[in-house]
Amino acid sequence: MYHPDTKITSLGSEFYDIVGPAIFPKTELHYRDTFSAETVGLDLTDDEWVKHFGLFNPLPNNLEKPLALRYHGHQFHQYNPNLGDGRGFLYAQLRDNKGRLLDFGTKGSGQTPWSRSGDGKLTLLGGIREVLASRYLEYLGVNTSKTISLIETGEELQRNDEPSPTRSAVMVRLSHSHIRFGTFQRQAFLNETDNLEALTQYCSQNLYGGISTPEELFNAVTLKSSELVASWMAGGFVHGVMNTDNMNITGESFDYGPYRFLPTLRSDFKAAYFDHNGLYAFSRQPEAMYWNLGQLAQSLSLICDDKKLLKALENFAPAYRVALRDKVFERLQVQPKNNQKDFEFVSLTFKFLENSQCSWPQFWHDWQGGAGELMRAKKSSSSDLYSGDEFVDWYNSLKEFEVRGAPPKVNAPVSLLYEDIEAIWKPIEKDNNWSKFIEKTKSFQR
Repeated sequence: MYHPDTKITSLGSEFYDIVGPAIFPKTELHYRDTFSAETVGLDLTDDEWVKHFGLFNPLPNNLEKPLALRYHGHQFHQYNPNLGDGRGFLYAQLRDNKGRLLDFGTKGSGQTPWSRSGDGKLTLLGGIREVLASRYLEYLGVNTSKTISLIETGEELQRNDEPSPTRSAVMVRLSHSHIRFGTFQRQAFLNETDNLEALTQYCSQNLYGGISTPEELFNAVTLKSSELVASWMAGGFVHGVMNTDNMNITGESFDYGPYRFLPTLRSDFKAAYFDHNGLYAFSRQPEAMYWNLGQLAQSLSLICDDKKLLKALENFAPAYRVALRDKVFERLQVQPKNNQKDFEFVSLTFKFLENSQCSWPQFWHDWQGGAGELMRAKKSSSSDLYSGDEFVDWYNSLKEFEVRGAPPKVNAPVSLLYEDIEAIWKPIEKDNNWSKFIEKTKSFQR
């Protein structure tokens, strides 16, 4: 449980709107993450699960009504002051078994004052994509929200980017706060410095263990964000919509819309069809995160020394460089030397992957923990990908590092490519056959 002072309502009504959930024709439970629910003390039957995460009856001693949070944000670098939770809300807050304050947030739970003519609903396919993304990213070691519930709701939705009508769903995610960069931007835009200070204090006390100043909070967010984007790059993940309203103050990845995972490494690979200029393309994600942090710093400059904020922002690049090094070596299961050779090897790895255009999932599978030696000895089907002078240079560099892990336990690489999701969705759409979905989620278990 948690003390009432830690509830987001302690900030005051300027930060949210009280809303109600949609009433759905049906509530058919398709997915539940009981393990994550138990970390916050919830041990629910299926009926109780639907009661709370489909009908949204309040949890005991928790928020009495759902709250649609208010925020602003830069969307593709264009400032939008008309944002907020438009098809979701904050349902409850609980502390986990580590003492962390966690939020239950929804998607597809109906209209709010911020729906902007939308229906506030989620397609079943969209919900499936969110479950798969969060499960796979967790498997890859990315700091991510957890999609803990997916319930089909029995409506036919019209969408421009999906064959319509299409089935509907409501999902619930568990995350370490839903407060966004845009939450701070809203208070700065309105020049509500008292609210900005209160928000900063709330985040410092409840999300970062009592950091004392806004500058220290910003530095902590900068470091967390550098680690997050480094883990995306090492995992081959393309977020797609890195707007400031989609950036979490705790450096946690969430809200998986038009994401993609790399089939092969292309610097210009993008996830969103509407990202016409490639602003959030794969190779530009660190740049985008840095820019977003700059907007957060600008908001905080109303209540603290901007020179200290700029100094903290300078920590992003070196922190990102080290985090990317750590993530790459972790994926390959080899031990870094903690010198310049580490960084040269990371650059060489990405250069080889882009120039060779070998399969991204296959590469990491083949070379994890020295597995490439066995693969090459057996002349596997992927061995022809690894040839030429550039590969020899990379392989010779790899041999300089000590293996610290074992080869993968599975024969094939674990992946979540576009065609993987299509193969999962088709039997669900046609015959309500969830076997491939279940099989895929199980493959994300370590």
